[in-house]
Amino acid sequence: MLSRKGLRLWWQVSALAAVLVVVAAVMVLAGRERQAADPDNVDCTRVKCVALTFDDGPTPFTDRLLQVLTADNAKATFFLIGNKVAADPGAARRIADAGMEIGNHTWEHPNMSTIPVQDIPTQLSKASEVIAAATGRAPQLYRPAGGLSSDAVRAEAGKQGLAEILWDVIPFDWINDSNTAATVYMLKTQIKPGSVVLLHDTYSSTVDLVYQFLPVLIANGYHMVTVSHLVGSRAPGSSYGSRVNGPAANDIADIPAGRIPPLPATPSLKPAPNLPITDIPNQSPGGPPQ
Repeated sequence: MLSRKGLRLWWQVSALAAVLVVVAAVMVLAGRERQAADPDNVDCTRVKCVALTFDDGPTPFTDRLLQVLTADNAKATFFLIGNKVAADPGAARRIADAGMEIGNHTWEHPNMSTIPVQDIPTQLSKASEVIAAATGRAPQLYRPAGGLSSDAVRAEAGKQGLAEILWDVIPFDWINDSNTAATVYMLKTQIKPGSVVLLHDTYSSTVDLVYQFLPVLIANGYHMVTVSHLVGSRAPGSSYGSRVNGPAANDIADIPAGRIPPLPATPSLKPAPNLPITDIPNQSPGGPPQ
């Protein structure tokens, strides 16, 4: 029979063992949660997923946007303009190195539905070529400027192995550059599981918005994944999504203001304009003013 001292020691050892078992179980569960939250492996048929997409880069705001995304274990898809990649291939490479997906946003950002048909192939191929040269991987997705497309564009995209990706949530971040609350309202009311969201890599205010809105999405159980992870492999020449918002989903609940990271009290930087279109008459590159 154990003495009182031995019994006390036995209880202490037993209690310590129990604590260690609990700690081990917590660590295992935490590891599973981290693995489940991995945006490259999460099962979007079982959990909420959303694909954030950023058009018109790369820009001077790209690196900060990458920092914001990676800090919250978020993946996204960047539709890059070819002549901007040619001007800054290092930025495209950093996007790829951060594990983000890169799509083709044409060479110069013209209205693909109105340019001469003979100019369509070059607008797609030149962008794919410079993206491949910068990143080592040719894009498989493209997005026409403004989502403006045509049968001729999609047919040529199919020949070049590209699938068209539009969106189903358009929060008008370019219109609300100085009023991000309006953009946040659109995101809160429109996002639902499976949404593809159109944003832009040309506004510092959009980076601010993403920085403050990712905690809201995470608190609502969303995982931020690439377009290809969300919608799977797309057939070249096919088109996904639309150009307009559907009915309000109202799937996003607010979180306490204290859980939203504050921004420094500095003025928003000026938007980063697209480069001029030099070889197609009567075309504008769109985006922020020159």
